[in-house]
Amino acid sequence: MDATKAIVETVDRLRQRRTAPLVLELDLTEGVSEGPPADPLSAVLSMRKARLTDLLSGLKRARGDSRVKALIIKVGGQPLGLGMVQELRAAITQFRSSGKLTVAFAETFGEFGAGTVPYYLATAAERVYLQPSGDLGLTGVSMEQRFLRDALGKAGVEYQLGQRHEYKTAANMFTQDRMTEPHRESVARIAGSVTEQIVSAIATSRNLHVAKIRELIDRGPFIGAEAVEAGLVDRLAYRDEVYDEVRAAAGEGAHLQFVSRYARAALARKLPRPGEPVIALIHGIGPIRLGRSGRSPLGGGGSMGSDTICAALRSARRDDHVKAVVFRVDSPGGSYVASDAVWREVVLTRRAGKPVVISMGDLAASGGYFVSMAADLIVAQPGTLTGSIGVLGGKPVVGGLLERLGVATESVTEGANAGMFSPSTSFSEQQWERVNAWLDRIYDDFVTKVAEGRRLDRDRAHDLAKGRVWTGADAHGSGLVDELGGLEDALALARKKAGLPDTATVRTFPKMNPLERLRPPESSEDRSAALARVRLEAWGPLSGLAAKLGLPAQGPLQLPGSWTIA
Repeated sequence: MDATKAIVETVDRLRQRRTAPLVLELDLTEGVSEGPPADPLSAVLSMRKARLTDLLSGLKRARGDSRVKALIIKVGGQPLGLGMVQELRAAITQFRSSGKLTVAFAETFGEFGAGTVPYYLATAAERVYLQPSGDLGLTGVSMEQRFLRDALGKAGVEYQLGQRHEYKTAANMFTQDRMTEPHRESVARIAGSVTEQIVSAIATSRNLHVAKIRELIDRGPFIGAEAVEAGLVDRLAYRDEVYDEVRAAAGEGAHLQFVSRYARAALARKLPRPGEPVIALIHGIGPIRLGRSGRSPLGGGGSMGSDTICAALRSARRDDHVKAVVFRVDSPGGSYVASDAVWREVVLTRRAGKPVVISMGDLAASGGYFVSMAADLIVAQPGTLTGSIGVLGGKPVVGGLLERLGVATESVTEGANAGMFSPSTSFSEQQWERVNAWLDRIYDDFVTKVAEGRRLDRDRAHDLAKGRVWTGADAHGSGLVDELGGLEDALALARKKAGLPDTATVRTFPKMNPLERLRPPESSEDRSAALARVRLEAWGPLSGLAAKLGLPAQGPLQLPGSWTIA
C-alpha cells in the first residue's frame, strides 16, 4: 500500500507540474554564456551558466504561454557586459509588455561599490526589490586608464609602437603619461553615450524625469531605505518574501522553473523536420587569431580561430538547407591576417546567394569590425563598442632592463633585418620604415574594405576610422551599423532576407554528430575541421596581460613581435 501511495503521489505531483501556473526564474548571478561551448574545457567551465540563446528564446516563447504568469530576475554576482545587459533588458521589457508580472530582486546593487549597470538591467522589471541590508550603487559611468610609460622607463623598458591613426589609443598606456586630446575626446563621448542610454531607460522605467535621474546619480550611492525614498526601489525585502509574493500573485500551486530549462524543454518537444530550411547561427567569440578556436586549460578565456570560423562559414554556405547566416561577433580584434581570412568567407557566402547578418555583442571592434563589415546587415546594441578601424604594431625594447640586471646579449645574424623583432634592441631607421609600411598597408586595406562594405565614400570611411571606438548608438548614426537591436532582431532580419517565416528553425553551425567529432577531419573542407580545441598557452590566465605587454601570446619560447588589429 505504501508503494502504491508513493507512486500515486508522484504521478499526481508530475501532473500538477504540467498544469500548474509557472513562475520563471532568470538567475543571472553565475553569468551568461554567449554561445554553445566550443571545446570540452569550455563545456565544463560553463556548466552552471545559462546560454544567451536559451534565455532569449525562452522569454520570447513565454510571452504567449498562458501557463507562465510571472518572471523573477535575480541580479548580482558575475558582472555582465553592457551589450548583453541591453540584450536581456529588451527581452525582459517585451515579456513585461505581454501583461505578465516581472520582479527584479538583488541582495545588493554593489556592496560598497558601483552598481549602475546591474540596476539598469533590473529596471526593465515592473518592480525592483532590494534586500534590507543591501545598497544601491547608482553612481554613473567611469572609464579609467592607467599609463605605464614612466614606470616602464624607470625599469629600463621602452616601447616602440606605431598606430593608425590618432584615435587608435590602445598603445597610449605604454607610450604616453596621460590622455592625448583625441584619446580623451573618444573616451568622453563613449561615457556620454552610455550615460545617455542608461539615464533615459531608467527614467522611463521608473516614471521619473531624466533630469531627476541625473540628479540622483550625482547623489549616489544610496542606502537601501534611501533608494526606496527616492523612488528607485519599490520595496526592501528578503528573498523568501519576494518569492512568496510572486507565487501568491501567480496562483495556487505555482511552480518555479529556470528560463533556460523552460526553453530547452520546449526545444526537446519540437520534432526535427528533415530537409527543412534553416538559419545558420555561427558564434565568433574572443580575440581573433590564426588556427582553431579554443581556450587554454590554464585560464585566460577563449579565442576566435580563423580556421574554425572559416570552416563553419564554408559548411553553412555549402549546406542547401541553410538559407541565411547570422554571425554573432563578440571580439576586441586580434590578428589582421586571421580577420581578413574570415572577411573573405563572409564575402563568398554572400556571393553564393546566402544573406549574412551580423549580431554584435558587448564588443565588436577593430578586428571584430573587420570580420563584420562585408555582411548584408550589421545589428548592434546601443552600448556595443565597435569601430576602432585602425591598426597598431611594434615591440617593447628591454635592452636597458637587461643591462641593469647584468644580463648580456649577443647575437649572430644573417640579413640586415634578421633581428628586427628582438626585444633587446631598438628598430633601426630602415626597420622602422618597414614597420610603417606594414601599418599603412593594413590601414589602407581596412578603410578600403569598410568603404566598399558599408557603401561609403572612402574619405568618409577614413573620417569614421582613424582608430576611433564608437558606441553602437553613434555607429548607427554614422552608417557603420545598420540596425540597433540584439540577436533575436538579427535572426528576424535574416529570416526576412531569406524569405522564410518567423518560425524558421535556427541551427548552430558547425552541427556535427558524435562520430564526426571523434574522427579526424579528412581535409580542411571537412566539417569537423571547424571544431575548436584546447590551446596550450604558456601564459594561462596572464595571456591577456602578456599580449598587452607585447609578449608573444603563445608563450615565452616564441619569438616576440606581433602585428595586430587590437
